Amino acid sequence: MIYPDRVGSYREGSGPVGLAGAADVDSVARAVLRELLALPDVRRVGVALVEGGGRRLRFLTAPDDVLDEPAQWCHIDAYDDVPLTSVVRTGVPVLGDLDGFGERYAGLVATQREAGTRALAVLPLPGIASPIGGLLVYYDRPQDFSDAQRGVLTTLARQAADAVRRVRARGVGAPEGTAPTGAAAPAQTASLSLEDDPRAPGLARRFLRQTLAGWGVADDPTETAELCLSELVTNAVIHAGATSELILTLDDGMLTVAVRDHGGAAATSAEVLGDDDPLRVFGRGLVLVDALSDSWGSEQDAVGTTSWFVLDLPDDARSAAS
Repeated sequence: MIYPDRVGSYREGSGPVGLAGAADVDSVARAVLRELLALPDVRRVGVALVEGGGRRLRFLTAPDDVLDEPAQWCHIDAYDDVPLTSVVRTGVPVLGDLDGFGERYAGLVATQREAGTRALAVLPLPGIASPIGGLLVYYDRPQDFSDAQRGVLTTLARQAADAVRRVRARGVGAPEGTAPTGAAAPAQTASLSLEDDPRAPGLARRFLRQTLAGWGVADDPTETAELCLSELVTNAVIHAGATSELILTLDDGMLTVAVRDHGGAAATSAEVLGDDDPLRVFGRGLVLVDALSDSWGSEQDAVGTTSWFVLDLPDDARSAAS
């Protein structure tokens, strides 16, 4: 099968997807789902967005629901073992023929095979430090997932994620019928460049404390964020041997703190150490990050490592910032 080369039509702010002019998240979802449905051999599609500090996904499927007014979103437990939740947790796409998934997703495979699905693709919606959701595509024929096909899907996912962030920044972040009354607060971001210096953790903590105070975040979550941030910056200083960047994002009651080092692909990724060595310092603080944050992780690429955590702020801790 020759897959249409449509990547060129999805340039920033243009193309048939119509995402640039989307007024709200419902419009973004409908636009990208309609475009996915127009691709060869596609029988059904869906889009998911992370909410609740990463504990659940808000999901809209098509063709049944995409034309409804208002859109009929549902919820998926983020800990369900299905390809969509796996992709949102890891940021790694899942693509392949249905028979290739073996016993990993036995229930889903059986249901979808009966419905006529022969292949599936799940792509993350990229965020600042972790995916903000995912795209799900079911095919009625086996697929080879060529570079051109992967390119179209990846570009659509990036365009959709960019559009979601734009409408959320304008205060229309949640699908109709699922958000509290009133407009969502615009996303707030701040960043700080950090040198490869033992003083970096202290500088990072002060910057975080001052920034969150300006955003109206209460003391308790700020102190939690400081504890977690110290470990991430210390890891970057010890193992990257290079400058790093601290990125803070407050969006719809969720605080994301990311530290991106520039140590290259050889830098050591963060991981929780499970041994009982009382003299080991590095890595043990990540147990604290795991315990105190709602979600956390790290990703590595050619530039370096990005380590991040998310705090879902309680209503009384974010009222001043919303």
